[in-house]
Amino acid sequence: MIKRALILFLVLLSSNAVFGQLKFDKILYGAAYYYEYNTSERLDKDVKMMQDCGINVVRIAESTWAVWEPQDGKFDFTKLDLVLNAMNKAGIKVIVGTPTYAVPDWLAKEHPEVLATTTNGRNRYGTRQNMDIENPVFRFYAERIIRKLVQHVKDNPAVIGYQADNETKAYGNVGDTVNAEFVRYLKDKFITTDSLNKVFGLNYWSNTVNNWDDFPSMAGNVNASLGTEFSKFQRQMVANYLAWQVGIINQYKRPGQFVTHNFDFDWRGYTYGVQPDVDHFAAAKAFDIAGVDIYNPVADRLTGREIAFGGDIARGMKQNNYLVMETQAQSMAGNQELPYPGQLRLQAFSHLASGADMVEYWHWSSIHNSVETYWKGILSHDYEPNPTYYEVKRTSADINKIGSHLINLKKTNKVAMLFSNASLKAIDWFPISDRVGYNDVLREMYDALYDDNVECDMVSPENKNLEQYSLLIVPPLYNAPDSLLERLNNYVKNGGHIVYAFKSGFSNEYNQVRSSRMPGLLREACGFSYQQFTNINRLPLKGDPFKLGFADNYVSDWAELLVPETCKVLAWYDHPYWGKYAAITKNNYGKGTVLYFGALPSKALMHKLLLDEVKAAGLGNADQQLSFPIIVKNGVNQYHKTVHYYFNYSGTAQNITYPHPTATDLLSGKPVITGQKLILAPWDFIVVEEKDN
Repeated sequence: MIKRALILFLVLLSSNAVFGQLKFDKILYGAAYYYEYNTSERLDKDVKMMQDCGINVVRIAESTWAVWEPQDGKFDFTKLDLVLNAMNKAGIKVIVGTPTYAVPDWLAKEHPEVLATTTNGRNRYGTRQNMDIENPVFRFYAERIIRKLVQHVKDNPAVIGYQADNETKAYGNVGDTVNAEFVRYLKDKFITTDSLNKVFGLNYWSNTVNNWDDFPSMAGNVNASLGTEFSKFQRQMVANYLAWQVGIINQYKRPGQFVTHNFDFDWRGYTYGVQPDVDHFAAAKAFDIAGVDIYNPVADRLTGREIAFGGDIARGMKQNNYLVMETQAQSMAGNQELPYPGQLRLQAFSHLASGADMVEYWHWSSIHNSVETYWKGILSHDYEPNPTYYEVKRTSADINKIGSHLINLKKTNKVAMLFSNASLKAIDWFPISDRVGYNDVLREMYDALYDDNVECDMVSPENKNLEQYSLLIVPPLYNAPDSLLERLNNYVKNGGHIVYAFKSGFSNEYNQVRSSRMPGLLREACGFSYQQFTNINRLPLKGDPFKLGFADNYVSDWAELLVPETCKVLAWYDHPYWGKYAAITKNNYGKGTVLYFGALPSKALMHKLLLDEVKAAGLGNADQQLSFPIIVKNGVNQYHKTVHYYFNYSGTAQNITYPHPTATDLLSGKPVITGQKLILAPWDFIVVEEKDN
């Protein structure tokens, strides 16, 4: 672990130096391209079509290790060279991916130990992401293909950057290599087994570890404290593995070339919430720029929420702009819903409005066989121009026209959402209800802000600059060290405002429940205590305190029975037994305030609570006069001018009144004055740039 920590440190030094030089002079707009999948020879035609529709970047190579190394030690980059040379001639830039997430058959046959062992036994060859990223044999062959590939392509003028691996995780690996690494990690941290047993409560059910050599496989673990620590270790393992790849690439890349990764998120058929198996912020440290894969519902279900959510996390990874490595062009496997005309263009500019400097579709042309046959690209299976192709062409024309006003957009927010991978995994062990998990609560809170046009940053507990925000929104902070809770208390005492969801402050960083009245160290700042809680279905609030009406005046799923101390009670449960307990409270603490809800508010109530807090924190503005389906995004461009995006996420025209100083509609070139009425067509948008004062 010490050696790997040193490698990570050296990678960060070199990576940050390069990142300081990295600057895009135009927006990148493109697609993943797999020449090696084509059913016929059509490279020249593909390139010509890309030029015609305005594609200026492609990502290649990350999925086909077996093509580049068909047999052990025999390398063939013929197809790669054809693509690179064709793209270079056409003026299309290239991002080259390392192909380590899909091992070739000969490697699995010769060295079956490279396949990960999960609770279901050793993985079989066939699917992707089935390998043990810690296995030394896998590392040997992975390092060899990375070095051969990057050394081969680095001097091609088309290559602007590299993608290390692909949507990397630990893949549920509980094999011998990982178990041995975990034991070393625990020994470094706890020194003695007595300390380990005490912290994790391992005497329960005779799980006591009396000798490090007897430490059992994690495959059968039932201890939540040990389980969440193993999850933390696995997230660190992912970060170290990616940093290891970056370190290899950095030895070859030319000045000005970057290294990124395509981080993904919790998946519900589309991008949904925080990725449970990767600490995005820790893993992103090794990279020059953050990259993400964002997929979203379309047609009547298109809201833009997932685009904004994924973008806010991506922007937070490096506190800077980011790349969208993948997003859908047509329909996705499992849901063959096609975007309505105009939605592709709307989505592309929505990514830019959140701070993306690149939008890439997955992928250029639809695959004719295998698992992703119906995860359709820009082109359908006939390879011919279609309405999606022509919308890409229109979008690229608009980007080219006004892109210099949108590139490197800087966003400064005073609201942040504090999310926690540790709490997410802890609540997986002890669910809120059979319907609601951590990401569900997080998204209820995030979506309420989004719908009311309150832009926010996504921050982790390790963030050093929480104090720069006026308002923190905190989903269930179940798992947290004393130091974090004390820091949050001081944040409020010094004038900050916090909104806490239920279950916050309950356990320490080792998932050990605190032995004090809840909410533990947050008690004084929150101004209440509680000893009991209960699952509920829907529970009304006494007297409809927020005047929402019968249909929205309720909380659900979880109810903490709050006993007021210094707080003001905003709502009581309306129940024959639980009615003497508070449901929602607000407390003045020092110079700041804490709003706490002991149950999950209805959607309408969540909107009311959060928007009221935004205003109470002095952060209300003209944007909140509008709400979904009109979404407003803002930023400052490279000309130091403020840019406002107005999106219409609906199939009907919308009228708005422009509230900001005189501006220019960037696409039409027409002036826009304060108070002017603007009409947004269905699934359309307007981008305006304020004039100089």
